[in-house]
Amino acid sequence: MSGIVIEKVGKSFDTKDGVVEALKDVNLNIDSGDIYGIIGMSGAGKSTLVRCMNFLEVPTEGQVLIDGKALGDLTEKELRKQREEIGMIFQHFNLLMQKSVIDNVCFPLYIKGKKKAEARKRAAELLEIVGLGDRQNAYPAQLSGGQKQRVAIARALASDPKILLCDEATSALDPQTTSSILELLKKINKQFGITIVIITHQMSVVREICTHVAIMYEGEVVEKGLVADIFANPQSEVAKELIRKDTGSDIGADSRLDAGREKGQAEIKSGEKIRIVFSENSAFLRRTGKYPQGRYQECRWCSQGRDDTGIYGGQYQDRNDEAVSEGKRFSNRGGDRICGIMRQ
Repeated sequence: MSGIVIEKVGKSFDTKDGVVEALKDVNLNIDSGDIYGIIGMSGAGKSTLVRCMNFLEVPTEGQVLIDGKALGDLTEKELRKQREEIGMIFQHFNLLMQKSVIDNVCFPLYIKGKKKAEARKRAAELLEIVGLGDRQNAYPAQLSGGQKQRVAIARALASDPKILLCDEATSALDPQTTSSILELLKKINKQFGITIVIITHQMSVVREICTHVAIMYEGEVVEKGLVADIFANPQSEVAKELIRKDTGSDIGADSRLDAGREKGQAEIKSGEKIRIVFSENSAFLRRTGKYPQGRYQECRWCSQGRDDTGIYGGQYQDRNDEAVSEGKRFSNRGGDRICGIMRQ
């Protein structure tokens, strides 16, 4: 069953430079209980689209349906009631800095008319869920970025929403904190059955948490489908570029690796003596525990599809695959998909 249906939605803004079309004929079906990613670079229209999902932005054309109800047909009172079922978290948290953590979470409950004791009890339960049960009386300035986002998530859950909209919710966080927030969102999705819509420009976030994804470019959805299918066989140039920039995948890397492999085979056949060097994280070194030693003239590292060559007469000297010569440093930092060809 589709929890969110977006039909032929367009959105334009009047500016001093003329009309800007932020969205053009967008059509999406997001099933209840799904984790759906909407990805695109800055200016693609993804944030405008997510704001249309709760009518913070009213579409210029088309309609948005939540559980079969068209938001455009609702009265103001009905729309406010509907919005109680749609939580939202933002990139910069939007916390009340002068209020404690528990008071921030209580805020939407007070708006709904809950009594203080009831609101604080529910807020305390939510803070336990997001892992901040011991920080109830702290203030936002005393929290890390990840903790602030956890408070924002707890606040968004206070009204028992059916849908949670996440607008670049991890963009201001470091990779480790991002991973922990994504794990929390997956836990919430599984525990409460909430439909989660993730707005992001990071393909790694989509890969980590989403089951479906829509890729946007200049206000249009250029590709959509299962995340696994998009990663395995992207059709649009935008999708290919986003995957290429994602450190987990590199479209075109195989062809470059094949070219490097053919060159290496040619050198071997020519009778030149070479040595293949693996990084410390490679399967070969994990199995053998051996690290090559020696002096080399050429270092060619193939790192995630890149072929970087440097000429050094250095001594291979440590476990980080660094060759040092005459004060110059040649270093690879790309992880376990790196191998080197060093000609002695």
